[in-house]
Amino acid sequence: MPPSVFVDSADDPRLADYTRLTDVGLRTHLEAEHGLFIAEGSKVISRAVAAGYPVRSVLLAESRLGDLPGLGLGEGGAPVYVVPDEVAERITGYRVHRGALASLSRKALPAVEEVLFRARRVVVLEDLVDHGNVGAIFRCAAALGVDAVVLSPRCADPLYRRSVKVSMGAVFAIPYARMTEWFDGLATLKKTGFRVLALTPDEGATAIDEALGADGADGGRADAGRVALLLGTEGDGLSSRWLHEADEAVRIPMSPAARGAGVDSLNVVAAAAIACHLLAARG
Repeated sequence: MPPSVFVDSADDPRLADYTRLTDVGLRTHLEAEHGLFIAEGSKVISRAVAAGYPVRSVLLAESRLGDLPGLGLGEGGAPVYVVPDEVAERITGYRVHRGALASLSRKALPAVEEVLFRARRVVVLEDLVDHGNVGAIFRCAAALGVDAVVLSPRCADPLYRRSVKVSMGAVFAIPYARMTEWFDGLATLKKTGFRVLALTPDEGATAIDEALGADGADGGRADAGRVALLLGTEGDGLSSRWLHEADEAVRIPMSPAARGAGVDSLNVVAAAAIACHLLAARG
């Protein structure tokens, strides 16, 4: 294990990577400027290390020093800063209850074409703003066999601390790319042979299981080909532009009782989980 260094001041410049982790505006600027992100918890940090993200430093609350062996760090390398619990809270802006934090360097994102090259099942996120939702969708996608995730230019960052935390490190397990522009962002998917399905609560849309193909003659599932599923922003859903550009609008059927009670749709994470399961079943 690398040696640890005790630090007793929240103002120590060596801890600058961990400043005010709950301040979204500050963190977005700082992380973009320095090309870093924060992972929280031994399991998540070890997954980031295994995925090849270079470690800049580790921050441990003194009471959690025993978590150090579980981080997967090699000999030497990045410094490990150990601080009193109250200092960790002053630096980060919250009680560090998961034991360890690590600052890691980002890797250059691949182009959309690169992540699509070997993919058959893709989830595309348009302008989701909640980092927790993005992390949860990555976790669904990784668990249910989706091959890649594509983000619109304004979609929330999968490597923001909350996204990483909610995904339990799934953001390191599934390839993803960010579009360079939104207006014609679906053109690349179509050029590479994907059928683009837009998920919507509209009752006039095709039921998603029907769009993906019925049972085959032998009782097996029909192969739906290369499919990209579009998921829209919280609240408003997909933009009219992307709904129009998609090959087909699809919906998750709701029970009549639910509609009678005013429940006409699922939140985007629940919808993603169901849709990813159906995509995998048709794979």
